Amino acid sequence: MALTLEEKIVDPNQGVYLIGTTPPKLGTDNAQLEGIAKKLLGRLHEIEYDGVIVYDIQDESSRTNVPRPFPFKKTVDPREYSRLLRDISHLDVITYKSVAQRGKAEFTAWLNETKQQFNLKNLVLVGSPSSHGDIKLSLSDAYETLAEHNEPFFLGGVTIAERHANKRNEHERLIEKTQQGCEFFISQAVYNAQATIDLITSYARTCRQKGIAPKRIILTFTPCGGEKTLAFMEWLGISVPEATKWRILDSKEPLSESIRICRESLDSILKSCAHLDVPLGLNIESLTNRKEEIDASMNLYRLLKATMELSLAEKQISAISA
Repeated sequence: MALTLEEKIVDPNQGVYLIGTTPPKLGTDNAQLEGIAKKLLGRLHEIEYDGVIVYDIQDESSRTNVPRPFPFKKTVDPREYSRLLRDISHLDVITYKSVAQRGKAEFTAWLNETKQQFNLKNLVLVGSPSSHGDIKLSLSDAYETLAEHNEPFFLGGVTIAERHANKRNEHERLIEKTQQGCEFFISQAVYNAQATIDLITSYARTCRQKGIAPKRIILTFTPCGGEKTLAFMEWLGISVPEATKWRILDSKEPLSESIRICRESLDSILKSCAHLDVPLGLNIESLTNRKEEIDASMNLYRLLKATMELSLAEKQISAISA
């Protein structure tokens, strides 16, 4: 019998390979929604993957004074799209939920609906993009509310290596979130491999000191086809070193160059962290709906999955030989 996505994530000997996507824009009717879902799954038909992540897109303009490179558009309920993708593909989904906009009672009602109406279990909760604005529910309070809920959920959290580079405490956040119920973490898109290596190293050392098993960190990668996508990545808070930025923009084929950079980054992370016993996973997303970037994300997925599978096989052989 095939393992569920939850079973794969909690088993450090399993690989975990995911595709990230955003729901269609608000106002998309049911027939169009189904057509978009089938088109996505048709594109994914040629690759082997364990499930889809559906993001909850919010207006993050409170986080920065820089104008958003692409206009913000509200989307259909991520749960609706998650359910549709699951029902068509028969694969598990992970659904993101931004919690700051609703109070505790509304969030409890949302959890009831999520389980009873949508039959979704795998969640990643996201807090407010900034400390400014009207925060009706903190991330900690949302975790507490979920823990008190009578329905079982499989909970994940977000990790941001850039935060660790600045504050040196992201590994402590991961341990705190684990205590609050998180069983796995999904990273922001990686373009600064060293920041990710530093985070994983700090996390592994602290887990070892505390005598606890580290949770899986699912690394996100995305292709970049040019200046506007790069500006959007930086607007989202993704750290792109200056040399990497010009390597992409000065290339005759920016998409291909970004794929090479992602491959090098993953290779560097795997080699630097192989001895740390932190289970890793892979998530590939496209930040735009440009066809060439979506196609590039499929190529990126194949390449990085093969890279990660080889690393996992080498690790298992080493364990047997030891």
